[in-house]
Amino acid sequence: MSEILIEKLDSRVVLVKLNRPDALNALNIKTRQLLAKCFSALSEDKEVRCIVITGNASAFAAGADIKEMAGAGSIEMLLRNMNLLWKPVAECPKPIIAAVNGYALGGGCELAMHADIIIAGENAKFGQPEIRVGIMPGAGGTQRLTRAVGKYKAMKMLLTGEMISAREACDMGLVSEVVPDDEVLNRALQLAKKITLMPPLAVAQIKEVVLAGQDASLETALMLERKAFQLLFDSEDQKEGMGAFLEKRKPSYCGR
Repeated sequence: MSEILIEKLDSRVVLVKLNRPDALNALNIKTRQLLAKCFSALSEDKEVRCIVITGNASAFAAGADIKEMAGAGSIEMLLRNMNLLWKPVAECPKPIIAAVNGYALGGGCELAMHADIIIAGENAKFGQPEIRVGIMPGAGGTQRLTRAVGKYKAMKMLLTGEMISAREACDMGLVSEVVPDDEVLNRALQLAKKITLMPPLAVAQIKEVVLAGQDASLETALMLERKAFQLLFDSEDQKEGMGAFLEKRKPSYCGR
């Protein structure tokens, strides 16, 4: 069985499912390689407009595979170039929704934070417990988490390795929405479908500007926003959207 299952639900929505149930979907090297290959391909697929990534009822992903790291040295870890495997997910231009049930810990929490929207089940648990095995997060946990929830909440999680509930994660800004466990995937797919009905160029520009702007000065970020806003006025979708609004009908966007 493959560590990653890919299902094209229609021409616009793709479901990516982590499939290592016996290991609580721990992210071993093969799984990360398959994720990188998958997201590289989906980024190039012009039909795809939204990606949903999920695990199973027990775990979204319970971290890295400790067995593959326990005996490694620093040079070996350096030569693995794991950052290159995260890059296709981080740089994917399509909106990504993480549907999280169960554990999202360590690398699993970091994977969820690569998404643009996180839908969590009521019993989901988030955490960065790397400190408990003598290391620290290495795939964005110290940086994305701090940007999402602020220094003081992040430091508590990072320095204690404690898990937090979905409700706590939502309250601190790490999760977009909390729903009953059995509704997580359906809610994520519902949002994905809604996004696919939006103008693709505007969706892509919004994601690009938000991600680029969060690490820029406010002045620079506002300039990026302004230029993207102006650019969209040369699209067919802008004419269609505003025309449909004035004519009181539903728009049909083509992505041009």
